[in-house]
Amino acid sequence: MEKKDKHYFYVLECADSSFYAGYTNDLERRVNQHNAGKGAKYTRAKRPVKCIYYEIYETKEEAMRAEYGFKQLKRSEKMKYIRERKT
Repeated sequence: MEKKDKHYFYVLECADSSFYAGYTNDLERRVNQHNAGKGAKYTRAKRPVKCIYYEIYETKEEAMRAEYGFKQLKRSEKMKYIRERKT
C-alpha cells in the first residue's frame, strides 16, 4: 500500500453557499466522496460541493490543526482567510 506523504486541509463550498472544512490525504478522492453522498453527513444534503481552497501539510496533525482553526472563525473571517491566501 502506498504511503501518502501529503495531508490536506480543504474548504468546500456547498450548493447552499455554506462552507465545509475538512482534512484528508487524498483531496480528489475526498471531494468525489462528498459529491457521491458518501462524505460527511453535513454535505450529503448540500450537494454538489466544490473545493474552493486547500493547503498542503506534511503531517495529519498540522492539517487537523488548520481545520480546527478555520472552523473557529466567523463566516466573514473565513471568507477573508480564503481571499487573502488564494493565489
